[in-house]
Amino acid sequence: MRYRRITPKTQRTTCDEKNTLCQNATATENRRRTLTLKNSRIRNGECLPKKVSAIRPRKNEEKTNAVQELRPDYPLDLLLRYANLARSTFFYHLHGKDKTRDDNASLCAQILAIKQQNPHYGYRRVTKQLGEGINHKRVQRLIQVMGLQVKGKRQRKYYSYRGEVGNIAPNHLQRDFHATVPHQKWLTDITEFKVKGDKLYFSPILDCYNNELIAYQCSRHPDGRLVKQMVLQAIARLAEGDSPILHSDQGIQYQMASYQQLLAEHHIVQSMSRKGNCLDNAAMESFFGRMKVECFYGKTFENIEELESVIKEYVRYYNEERIQLKLNGLSPVQYRIQSLK
Repeated sequence: MRYRRITPKTQRTTCDEKNTLCQNATATENRRRTLTLKNSRIRNGECLPKKVSAIRPRKNEEKTNAVQELRPDYPLDLLLRYANLARSTFFYHLHGKDKTRDDNASLCAQILAIKQQNPHYGYRRVTKQLGEGINHKRVQRLIQVMGLQVKGKRQRKYYSYRGEVGNIAPNHLQRDFHATVPHQKWLTDITEFKVKGDKLYFSPILDCYNNELIAYQCSRHPDGRLVKQMVLQAIARLAEGDSPILHSDQGIQYQMASYQQLLAEHHIVQSMSRKGNCLDNAAMESFFGRMKVECFYGKTFENIEELESVIKEYVRYYNEERIQLKLNGLSPVQYRIQSLK
C-alpha cells in the first residue's frame, strides 16, 4: 500500500513564491559567475590599473611603497606576485623602513659633526672616523645627499725648469716612495699660490716614511735661497749617520752648485725626476693637490700674509691631526711616535 506525503497548509509554496525563489537563485548564480570571472581577470592581471603595472620595474623599496598603497583595493598575494616581490622582502622593507630612517638620521648627525671639524675629509676618512661596522658606500651616499662632497679645482702648475744649467742627478727613487725608517727618502718641490695679483711660493720636504712635512719655507721669490733655507731646516732634524735621499724635479734651484754642495756636505744623496715627468715625483704632487683643496681653493684671502698664516696652521694640522688611511688612521706625527715605541 502506497502512502502520499501530505504537506501542511502552512508549509505549502505558492506559485509566486516559487518564482521569487527561482529569481533569487538565478541572481546568486549570475553574481557567482561574475565574481569568478573578475577573480580570474585579477589573477591574470587584466584589470589592474596603470598604477599597479608601474610597480614592476622599480626597486624593492619602491615596490613595497606601491604595494602598500594598493593593498586596500587588491589582494596582497596578487600584488606581490605581479610586482615579483617576495613576501619576506615586502615586510622587511615595510617594517624596517622607519628603523633605517632613524639610523640614517643618527649617522648623518655624526657625519655632519666630523665634516664641521674637518670639512676637507672625503667619505673614506669620514668612514674611518666613524669606526668599524659602517660601510663606506653608505657614508658616501649620505655625504652626497647632504651635499658635503669635497670640491676641488685645477690650477696651472708652477714650472721651475729652465733647461740644463747645472748637473742633473740620477733618479735614485725610480718611483719607489716606500721607506722603512724615518729620514730614508725625502721629497721636495715648489708650488705657487696667487692672491690678488701677488704670488707666494711654498717649498716643503716630505718624509716618505710617514708623509710628514719635516721642513718648509715660504717666499715671494722661488730662488735658491728658498730651497737652501728649507734644506738647512731639515738637516737640523737628522741624527748622526743619517743619509737620506732628497728627490726633486730638474728645477733650476736644484741644479745650482751651491745647493748641490750643501747636500753633499751633509751626506744627502740628490735624486732628480726625468725631464717633464711629474709621475717620478707623484707623492709630492699629490700632497700639493690635497693641500690646495683643503686650505686654498674656494677661500678668500686679503693678502699674502694671511695666506702664510693659513699655510702655517695647515702644516701643523696636517702633521699632528689629519689622519691618513695608509698610516692606519693616524696622523704622520702619531705614526712616527708609535713606530718608535
